[in-house]
Amino acid sequence: MELIELLESSGITLEKMLDTAMELYIGENAGDVRELLEETMLRYLDDINVQSLLMAALLLEENFRVDGDPVNLVADELIGISIAEYIGGKMALFNFFYYDTKKPGVLSRLPPFLDDAIGGFIAGCMTRLFESEADWP
Repeated sequence: MELIELLESSGITLEKMLDTAMELYIGENAGDVRELLEETMLRYLDDINVQSLLMAALLLEENFRVDGDPVNLVADELIGISIAEYIGGKMALFNFFYYDTKKPGVLSRLPPFLDDAIGGFIAGCMTRLFESEADWP
């Protein structure tokens, strides 16, 4: 089964990730941003390193039970940070904490490992997108 199918089986679709990302977007050309973000997300969903980290989060949710999101659990944050920084560099760390704190859209409904992994994915993709904003037509 492909990663996107596994995410969808957990209630995480590409559309929901795009909606979540755009919920905190402040700026013009939202339609253009969403289109470029979708391309960025699809590119990184095909990256073996991103796939590995997202799969780790999926497997942890399936096989490692925790009650709620305990404050002493940091492995979930480390997965999210790793994904964000891998895609968007150190600047993505700030976006990750923004999404992690606000928990917009689908993030508010996900268990601890997945909310941070998907939050890191969204943050990394948004950061990557705006790093190259000067190249936009």
